[in-house]
Parts: sequence; structure tokens; C-alpha cells
Amino acid sequence: MTKKLTVAQALILFLKNQYVVRDGIENPFFAGCFGIFGHGNVVGLGEALKENKDFKYYQTRNEQAMVHAAAAFSKMKNRLQTFACTTSIGPGATNMITAAASATINRIPVLLLPGDYFSKRTASPLLQQTEYAFTQDMSANDCFKPVSKYWDRINRPEQLVSALLESMRVLTSPSETGVVTLALPHDVQAEAFDYPSELFEKRCWQIQRNLPDATLIEKAVNKIKKASNPMIVAGGGSIYSGAENVIKEFSEKHGIPVTETFAGKGTLHYSNPFNLGGIGATGTKGANEIANNSDLVIGIGTRYGDFTTASKSIWQNKNVDFININVAEFDAFKNSAIPLQGDARETLKIISQKLESHSTDEGYIEKIKILNKEWDDIVSKIYRTEDPKRPVQSELIGAVNEFMDEHDVVLCAAGSAPGDLHKLWRTKNSKGFHLEYGNSCMGYEIPGGLGVKMADPSREVYVICGDASYLMLPSDIITSIQEGYKITIILINNEGYASIGGLSQSVGGEGFGTHFKYRNKKTGELDGDFLPVDLAKNAESLGAKVIKTEGIDEFNNALVEAKKNNKTTVIYVETIRDRKLSGYAYAWWEVPVPEVSNSREVSKAREDYEKNKKNQKPYIRPQ
Repeated sequence: MTKKLTVAQALILFLKNQYVVRDGIENPFFAGCFGIFGHGNVVGLGEALKENKDFKYYQTRNEQAMVHAAAAFSKMKNRLQTFACTTSIGPGATNMITAAASATINRIPVLLLPGDYFSKRTASPLLQQTEYAFTQDMSANDCFKPVSKYWDRINRPEQLVSALLESMRVLTSPSETGVVTLALPHDVQAEAFDYPSELFEKRCWQIQRNLPDATLIEKAVNKIKKASNPMIVAGGGSIYSGAENVIKEFSEKHGIPVTETFAGKGTLHYSNPFNLGGIGATGTKGANEIANNSDLVIGIGTRYGDFTTASKSIWQNKNVDFININVAEFDAFKNSAIPLQGDARETLKIISQKLESHSTDEGYIEKIKILNKEWDDIVSKIYRTEDPKRPVQSELIGAVNEFMDEHDVVLCAAGSAPGDLHKLWRTKNSKGFHLEYGNSCMGYEIPGGLGVKMADPSREVYVICGDASYLMLPSDIITSIQEGYKITIILINNEGYASIGGLSQSVGGEGFGTHFKYRNKKTGELDGDFLPVDLAKNAESLGAKVIKTEGIDEFNNALVEAKKNNKTTVIYVETIRDRKLSGYAYAWWEVPVPEVSNSREVSKAREDYEKNKKNQKPYIRPQ
């Protein structure tokens, strides 16, 4: 049996019949399709989406933003559901590349369907087609190859069958997932083919919980038994696996503290005495202190980014060993670890059973509990407002944290706020803290907030966004209003790139090029008066309800009012740009400083840089 369909029709019919199942729970893998129609997709995919109204189409305003929204949705769903995203040929397609990189870096599945040139080449060069003198078999869509986990171009209708099955294999793979790009020449989209009917039957993809090699598990158990100061680094894979309760039981039973990456924050409730919070360049005092002396690191679902490892300087014990539990072989082998390639939840259960009643000594456990309590006291002090009329960013974060319900979500991506949130946020559930920090992509915040709200409309979503990130991608405020997904945006005006400005200051750069100022006609530099941009009016013009606040009391009142609103609300607040929270023990992040400079400040920063470089470790001990 066959069905005669166009490539576009067959594609959409296939997608809406794809399901995933894990632990006996089944759900459709695609929640619909984001898209902006244009030259290259309006006729082919546009017609197919119009005819398949049960595969919902969402209209957005920016191609990069819609991929961010899709990734945020999928992250919130523990990668068990996602969106397709379609664009035109040319700028519509290339606008997705930045967000595609973010999704792939963070191991989040999203399907991209950019339009492409005529496969038949009957009218080349097309409007928006990039030409190459050395080949006619390449387009701007080839730029997606470095940021995709699977890439294909459908030049003939029959190629769609194998491409779709390979796409689903990658999208649903816990170890290989990321962006999949299917470039669709728009003449091919409209061509018909007799497809096998079986292609469109319901297909369930089993999300496997693989287990590591038994010999390696025994080696890991022996390492844990011999360790005096073991610790856990919980990454995003801890949450995607649904291992939160198992990690809690494991840490408490065996006396091992838990530290958290950006993606893993929320693995344990902040009040759990074994939770030491964020680790690394933006880590807490206790987490970094424990890490500095640890002789065994158990990495669970982490890729060991440079913020987590403080640029490979956080573990100073010369005898430190690593055990990595990860579904991806690539990550499991990092730092010369014992590589336990398998599902986090099920692997930890086996290790715990084999450890039986083994635990670290009482002195170590008591130290962990003291550090947990000490940090909570520090956070309480930082949350208190010193100047009620001009609160700083950390105090605003505290106000939001204390106002939010346990079920609600805070979201951020770029600037200095992620570092403050990593240290200070009191996480109450594993889906209440949502940061895109693999790519730290400015502009993720508002479309990301939309994606989170679409994934779980029952939660209030609070987006913390600096003015620079806001100016990157504010347009999906419109989409949130169009679709009725209310988010609350905390818009902090720093009048420039405050985070990178602080970094520039720290290395002697004096914040060059990071303020939003007029060009001074006398000096020729950007050091004139601040630009008179009214971000509050801008947000209002996009349809949001806007509340301008001055001081912490007005800010707290605005949070109450925003929660009562039924549409997207922006709380606008100004803060002191240069008063940011400093790092704690061993919180270094490598940023190379010029070796030669006429600036005394730069030369001093270079001295500090070279001193910190000496603390970097290769972590290549024998297993």
C-alpha cells in the first residue's frame, strides 16, 4: 500500500505520528511547528501545515527566537517532546543558526526545516540563493552542519524516507540528541511520490535506560569506598534522566555532598543539608571549598564546561579521581574518568546497592552540613536590601526568589544575572530553575520564557533579562500575547553590556565599548551621555503590560500585581550597574589577558592571570 503525497505533506504526516515512550509513559514527540513563511516554504510546507490542522502551527516574529522557544520547551519536557521549526530560504534560514548552536551545545532536540534552492536548478540563481563559483551543490544551509547532530538535504522525494527515520533516531537518542536539520529545496517540497503507507503509521521510539559495563561499575564502587572526600557534580543529565530522588537518597545514604552545574541546579532542594549549590567560577563558598580538597569527583550528566571546572582549576588535590555517569561516551571519558556510560538514575541505583551501608565519616558529613547552613545565612544577608531606593541586582533576585511559589520558574541566559542566580537562587524543584548557559545566548530569555510557559502553562514564569539581552529579541512578547501564554519579564536596565563591561574592567579594559552612550564628537569615542532609550515604552508598544518601579517596595508590589495579570507583564527596574556579586573561593574563569600592553591595569591583570594559570590541572591520572 502506498500514499501519493508531496514531500511536504508526507513530512508533516510523518511527524504527527511520532511518539516516544519512557518508563511506560507515552506522548507525541512533536508539539507542533513554529514558523515564519516566506520564499522557500510558504507554498510547500505552508500548504501541508494548513491541511494538517491537528499538527499545530505557531506564528512567530524572529527565526532565531522560535528555535530558542522550541529548545526551552524541550528542556522543560526533559527532552521528551519538541517542535519543528520552518523558515524560508536565505536570511530566514540563516537566522536560525545561532539558536541551533545553543540547542546542540545544550544537548536539546529541535528539528529545523529551512527552505533551500531549486534542486533542479531550472531558475538558478534564485532570489536569496547564495552562489559559489566552485560548486552548485551547496547553499547557505550548509552552514548548519557544524551546529547540527544530523544534517541532510532532500534532493529527491524518495530520499525523505531514510532521512526522516535517521532524524528521529538522533532526536530521540539520549546520547546523540541535538539539532537535526533537513534542508528542503522548495521545488522538491511540492513534488509528489508514492510513499509506503507504513511510514505514516504510529511509531513509538523507546527512550532507553542503558546500563554501563559491570566491570567498570565494580571499579567505581571500589573507588568510592576508598575515597575520603568524595563529591557529586550534578549536571543537566541528572534532571533529564529523572534521577533527582535517587541522587538525594544516594548522597544522604553514603554521605556525599552534591554540587550543581547551571543545567543541574535544582537536582536537590536548596535546604537539603547535602546540597552545596553551584560549583566553579560562579560557585558557592562551600561547594568550591569541598571541591578544592576532594579526592573523588562523581560527575552525573555533566559535560564539565569551563564555568563548572573554574577553567580546570577547581580540583587541586593531586590525587583526585573522576567517575563519570553519562549517556554520552564523549562526556563519560572526560578527565580520564572511569566511564560509566549509561542512564544516571539506573546506574546510581546499582552503585548504591553495591555500596550497601558504606558512608563517609561523621566529620566529613558534619562539615558538609555546616557549609550548607553557612551558605544559606550568606544568601539571607545578600537578599537584604541595603538601599531600598536603589536595589542592586542580587537584591532584586532575592525579592523574586522569596515571592515565587515553589512550582514557578525563573529563567535567564546571559549577562551577570546567571552567575548571581547560580550562587544565590534557592531552588525548590528541578524545573524551577531554567538557564541557557551552554551558549549563554543573549536574546534567549523572552522566547525561552514563552517555550517554558507552553511546556507547562500551570507555572508562573519569571524571565530575568538585562537591557542588552532585551534589545536582542523582544519581538516574541507579541507571540506570547497572541497565543495567550503569559510570562513576567523582570527588565533590568544596566544601560549597556554590564556583565562583559565588568569583565573588561577586571582585566584592565576599562569597560571599553560596553556602555550605551552617544559618540562624543570631541573625543570620537562612545563616552558621551547615555542614550535616551525608553525600554518600558518599547515593551508596552509590543502589547505587554508594563510596570515601572523605583525602589524595592515598588518592585515587590509590582510582583504582586504582575501575578494577578492574565497577559505578559514587564516589570521595569533600574539598578546600579557596577555593583555585582563577587566570586567566592577558587572561583576563577580563564580569560586571556594581553601579554604586552601600555596599560598598567592590563599588565597587573596579566600577572594575576599567569598566577591563576598555575592552578590549572590536566586531570589525566591513570584510571
